[in-house]
Amino acid sequence: MRYVALLVVMLYAGVGCAATVKQGQKPNVVFILADDLGYADVGCYGATDIRTPNIDRLRNEGVKFTDFYANGPVCTPTRCGLMTGRYQQRIGGLEYAINSGMRGLGLPGGEKTIANYLRDGGYATAMSGKWHLGTEKQNRPTQHGFERFFGLLSGNHDYFTHRENNGAPDLWLGNRPVQIEGYSTDLITHYALQFLQEMKDRPFFLYVAYNAPHFPYEGPNDKGATFEKKEWPIKGSRKTYIEMVEEMDKGIGDILAALERDGLAQNTLVIFASDNGGITYSHNGPLAKRKGDVWEGGIRVPCIARLPGVIPPGSESRQVGITMDWTATIADMAAVSAPKDRPFDGIDLLPILSGKSPEVSRTLFWRRVEPKDPRIHVAVRDGNWKYIEDKENGEHFLFDLSKDIGEKNNLAMENPEICSQLKAKCAEWEKQMKPPI
Repeated sequence: MRYVALLVVMLYAGVGCAATVKQGQKPNVVFILADDLGYADVGCYGATDIRTPNIDRLRNEGVKFTDFYANGPVCTPTRCGLMTGRYQQRIGGLEYAINSGMRGLGLPGGEKTIANYLRDGGYATAMSGKWHLGTEKQNRPTQHGFERFFGLLSGNHDYFTHRENNGAPDLWLGNRPVQIEGYSTDLITHYALQFLQEMKDRPFFLYVAYNAPHFPYEGPNDKGATFEKKEWPIKGSRKTYIEMVEEMDKGIGDILAALERDGLAQNTLVIFASDNGGITYSHNGPLAKRKGDVWEGGIRVPCIARLPGVIPPGSESRQVGITMDWTATIADMAAVSAPKDRPFDGIDLLPILSGKSPEVSRTLFWRRVEPKDPRIHVAVRDGNWKYIEDKENGEHFLFDLSKDIGEKNNLAMENPEICSQLKAKCAEWEKQMKPPI
């Protein structure tokens, strides 16, 4: 709430603002989330073989983050962090990916989401894409603040048959299962545009959660090449992966064009990010390891944001951020707040991105847990220091990310005091969280 007055002043100070913006109008939000996108698989993050002109355009018109993180190294945890604005470990059971057949697991009905807060604050709310926070009715988007929903409830499905890798159909419009012809990425774009038309006369929150480029690796022209469950994680190629990313970028371009056509672009915060690091055919650039790891390759992700008149175009931010920061940012911008017993763990990024406040040092935590896997990894980034503890093997790692983004030089032996301090911070953080399941 504290930021609303500042935002209004900045929006209507006259710099870069279109005459179509109305005095006192609440800003809209479009949040676009990619799935398993590699850190270096976007043009403005160094991709040389993938064309992403629309994502790159967002970067040219907004800000590119260099040190932005996902809430978790896999899908479900990050989506939980985004929806609640809190560490997913506070909720319990949602710090690993919900796999096919896990029907009793999901975001509890009593949990409030950013969609709940915005809807109660007068916003129209809609989601198009991958939910992955539970399939039972009480866990679905329509029970968590979204007035409209189209997409898949599970973690992945075939892009043409829209079936999970256990064979179950998984395509929904509201709470109704539907059968619709088409490539999933294109359908997600289509319904996002439809929802946009339905909501454009009110302040709105549109969450577009592409399942691309998550496996199965199927490009827009691969209809008929459906895969058996055992083949899903492995069948494919870099060429197919590129086609998937470029089709998603095309859809993002359609959404940006619709905002401009309807005179909404100047008053809309657009955010693009990935839910975790890349895997298999992705490129994570200089980062170590991949999806599923608390090393940088699993959690550092591309992130871009645009808000004309507030975020300077073509800017770059080294502010350390995390997915749940956007929840706090959006809530503050929309003048809504979380209840006192469930405060946000993230921070409002807009004062920093606008240049009104300096960058702040952060202490952020991750915990990697997987079903039927005894390994538990805990990590903390504290300033430029990154500490990782492999609890199963008793290994410790310490990196100076200001000099070693690739986490190649383990400084744990040379800095036992720093390791001890960061280990203690991890332990204190874990005391505040629910234990891993």
